[in-house]
Amino acid sequence: MMSSRVVNTVCPYCGVGCGMALRVCDDHVVGVEPVPSHPASKGKLCIKGWNTPFALSDKDRIKTPLIREGKSFRKASWNEAISALASKFKNIIERNGSESVGAISCARATNEDNYAVQKLVRSVFKNNNIDHCARICHSPSVAGLKQTLGSGAMTNSIADIGESDLIVIFGCDPTENHTVLGGQIIEAHLKGTPLIVVDPRKTRLAHLADLHLQLNLGSNISLINGVLNILFDKDWADQSFIGERCENVVELQEKVKEYPIDRVCRDTGLVEQQLIDFARRYSHAKKAFLAYGMGITQFVSGTNNVIALSNLVLSCGHIGKPGAGINPLRGQNNVQGACDMGALPNVYPGYQDALSSEVISKFEKVWGGDLPVTKGLTSIGMTESMLLGGFKGLIIFGEDPVVTDPDQNRVARAFNQLDCLVVVEMQMTETAKMADIILPACSFAEKDGTFTNCERRVQKINKAIEPVGESKPDWQIAGLIASALDLDNSMRWLSVEAVFDEMASLNSLYSGMNYHKLEHQFGLQWPCNEEHPEGTTILHQESFPTGKGKEGKARFVPVSFTEIDEPADEQYPLLLTTHRVHFQYGCGSMTRKSPLLEREIPDGILFMNKQDAKHYSLNDHDSVGVRSRRGYLETRVILTDDLPVGLVSMPYHFKEAPSNQLTSTAQDPVTKMPELKACAVSVEVLPGGRAPKPIQQLRESLNL
Repeated sequence: MMSSRVVNTVCPYCGVGCGMALRVCDDHVVGVEPVPSHPASKGKLCIKGWNTPFALSDKDRIKTPLIREGKSFRKASWNEAISALASKFKNIIERNGSESVGAISCARATNEDNYAVQKLVRSVFKNNNIDHCARICHSPSVAGLKQTLGSGAMTNSIADIGESDLIVIFGCDPTENHTVLGGQIIEAHLKGTPLIVVDPRKTRLAHLADLHLQLNLGSNISLINGVLNILFDKDWADQSFIGERCENVVELQEKVKEYPIDRVCRDTGLVEQQLIDFARRYSHAKKAFLAYGMGITQFVSGTNNVIALSNLVLSCGHIGKPGAGINPLRGQNNVQGACDMGALPNVYPGYQDALSSEVISKFEKVWGGDLPVTKGLTSIGMTESMLLGGFKGLIIFGEDPVVTDPDQNRVARAFNQLDCLVVVEMQMTETAKMADIILPACSFAEKDGTFTNCERRVQKINKAIEPVGESKPDWQIAGLIASALDLDNSMRWLSVEAVFDEMASLNSLYSGMNYHKLEHQFGLQWPCNEEHPEGTTILHQESFPTGKGKEGKARFVPVSFTEIDEPADEQYPLLLTTHRVHFQYGCGSMTRKSPLLEREIPDGILFMNKQDAKHYSLNDHDSVGVRSRRGYLETRVILTDDLPVGLVSMPYHFKEAPSNQLTSTAQDPVTKMPELKACAVSVEVLPGGRAPKPIQQLRESLNL
């Protein structure tokens, strides 16, 4: 007779962090159930969550360590694989120095995994070359909000959507990626809460909105500065809040005078009444909940875009109270946690400055040994250093940058320059195919640990099934690597709970947490410490962490509008932007294992305005080639009225037609965020109506 049990855990997809129960029969996950009383998901799961059992299938899983032999791989024992890795990395460090190696951690892995990986890099590799995919999603949120508010995270809770009397969605569509949260926005709107959407695309929420500002691609700062100018000119700003809790307002007022309505209308393509309506609605609301996504961050002006939004929120006092706030929607289940754990080159766990002598000394006392005092490389910086010949060894935990990073061809060329590429992965991704050594990783259902969702909620995940094959959790793998490279390292943890406890002892945001407390009430929201022993649902209610005690004030930071790096021209007459689709996730390594999800969307698509299609004599689903200055791919076109003339859009989930063949590597100077949301392309009709060729078949002709 088959045994059956239910194990509570957290959904492994987006940053909403929905409560999920796994139904297990004979050590296989055979179904999922929502958790009715969960504070974020309220008894709901999206279509991706419901299809989780397919993602956990042992079909096509990497079950043993693999070592490259020529163009193929052979199975190896853990001892052999770790010994080979250690030998290669020791040789690289001896020849090229400790700065020539690094690691990329994983936003889908646990907090404990990410803590272990950044510790491996800093305490064993002796450098700060550690990063993860927040670099190409919300690194501008961390940097921008840190400057203005002192803290770079969602200020309010998901439940505040229902407390708001105005919802503003800027540069994202939560119904696609954060579907349960998007459903709560729709529910609040249907109950009467007004909705404003700011987006170049006419998204699902834009169709429902009371006001849709369909601005020109990349003109966010001009719009926001123009709205601020209106607020100050009409005395609609919250002068009481500004006077009590903000500084530098005069400098901001002078800057936004440079953005009169006529200029903003030219920059954005909007009309005067839309700007005034937005300013009036936002300023007159008592509690406005503002959320944003990568339509703000993925620009060369990404950090300044976030700062501009923060200026807007502060000017109207929509922060530090229920139903309000500035709320970045995190794309992956633990991207907030990976940042909190210090899987970034510039900060230790808890956003402690990696170059501060005080911080370094603090961690040296606990970890032992000397820690690095030099600046680390971002993931994009590592790629650049590979191409220049200075970076030689990389370990990638659960990321697929060959698909997800900009300018895919350039990333592949860079990885080919490495002396040793190690990939820790569950299945054979495009990046894993390039590896010298592959180490098998556990899924979230095969280990214990914690995830931190977009509202700063730290939640316990629970092991439901045994690891597939010889796979191990990342924290154990990092410990094995550390032991092979450094006999005196302090990474020989006996349990995952010991990893968490060590991290919490060094991280004031988590210092009041332990596994026992996290088992209750679906986790705790940071900061959770002596001052906030039960966690914090709303940040900045009394002060901002920009100074000591309760004197900290928010800071207005004036910013200027910057054009996108690569506008359309005669050779490349269309602008391309990227987006997510509801049925897929990330590089597709999880969702594309589900036949139910796979049938919904073809292998890559290009959305195009119907008027543009007439110019090319294109019909719905015709085959096209898409070319930029960096690459070429083939796909099918879908005609829509949801895009303005001159703008086309692609999802990035499909390895057959990867939009990152095309995207730009132009970067935000502060965070090195690439401008994934804007580049110039040309479109050509494929001859004879032939079917598009997947990129794998095109590689030879592209000289890859």
